[in-house]
Amino acid sequence: MSRLPEHLDIHLIRILYLLLVEKNVSRVALKLNQPQPSISGSLRKLRDLTGDPLLVRGGRGMVPTQHGESLLKTAKRILDETESLFSPKTAFVPQDEARTFHIAAPDYMNTQFFTEVIARLRRESPRSRLVIHSLGPDVDYVRLLSDGDLDLVVGNWDEPPQHLHISKLFDDPIVCLMRANSAYARRTPKDAMTPEEYLTLPHVAPAQILPGYHGNIDSFLEERDMERNIVVESAHFRMLPYIVQQTDLVLTSGKQFANFYENLLGLKSYKVPLEFPPLSFYQLWHERAHHATEHKWLRAQVSAAARLLVK
Repeated sequence: MSRLPEHLDIHLIRILYLLLVEKNVSRVALKLNQPQPSISGSLRKLRDLTGDPLLVRGGRGMVPTQHGESLLKTAKRILDETESLFSPKTAFVPQDEARTFHIAAPDYMNTQFFTEVIARLRRESPRSRLVIHSLGPDVDYVRLLSDGDLDLVVGNWDEPPQHLHISKLFDDPIVCLMRANSAYARRTPKDAMTPEEYLTLPHVAPAQILPGYHGNIDSFLEERDMERNIVVESAHFRMLPYIVQQTDLVLTSGKQFANFYENLLGLKSYKVPLEFPPLSFYQLWHERAHHATEHKWLRAQVSAAARLLVK
C-alpha cells in the first residue's frame, strides 16, 4: 500500500531537497526561518514516507543515504516545475516565437483583407504560421473556439453569439455586380437602377453559408414583402463572380468583395436602389484565449488589417 499522504505538501519536498543538499538540520531551519524541531519533525515524516533514513551520520557530520541521493534530482525537478507552473505569464515576443494561429472565415471574405493579415504576420512574427479554415454551415465554430482548435472566427452576423468575445472590424456597403458588357450594363447609366429593375433582373445568390445565417439581402427584402429573381444558387461564393462574368446574371455582395472581382474579371458594380444595411464584419473569440498575450497580439493584427481596408 502507498505511504503517500492524501495531500503531499510541496513545502515538504523543499525540506527534503534542502536536507539532501545541506546535510544539516540546523542550516535548513535557518534557511527556511523555521525552528529546528519543526525541521526534525519533517525529517521523521520523510523517513516514514520513503521507508529510508535519508540522512545518516558520517565521518564529518550527516551524509545522504544511497536512496536519499537518488531522490535529489527528482525533488529539484518537482520544485523547478512547480515554480514554473505558478510564475507570471510572459509576454508574447512576435519576432522571437513560433506559434501556429488558426482563423476561420467564410469564402466571401475579402482577399485583400487576408493578404494584409498574412503580410503583417510575416513581417512581425516570421517564425509563426497561419492556418485559414473554411467556415460553412456544417462547421461548429463555437465548439472549435471553446476547444482551442480555432483562435478566431471572422465573418458577418446580424446577431453574433452572446457568450463569445467580439470586436467590430468594418462595415461593408452593399452593391450589385454584373458583366460590364451585359445588356443592362450597356444601356443603363451608373446609379440609375430602379428598385423594380433590381428585383426583376436575374440574380445569382449564395446558399446558406453560416449556421443560423440566412443572408442580409433576402431577410431585408422579406421584411418588406419583396423578393428578388434568384435563378441560380450556389454554396461556393467565390464561384459566383465567374458565373457573372460568363452570363447575364447579377450578384449582390459587399463592396470590398465586389471591388476585387470588378478589377480582376472586368465586371461592373452598381449602387443598389434599396437601403440595404451594410454587412458588419467581426472577429469572435472564446474566453479561454481572451487573456493570452499571443492571442491579444493576433487580434491586434486582424484589427489593424481591417482599419487599413476601410481607409
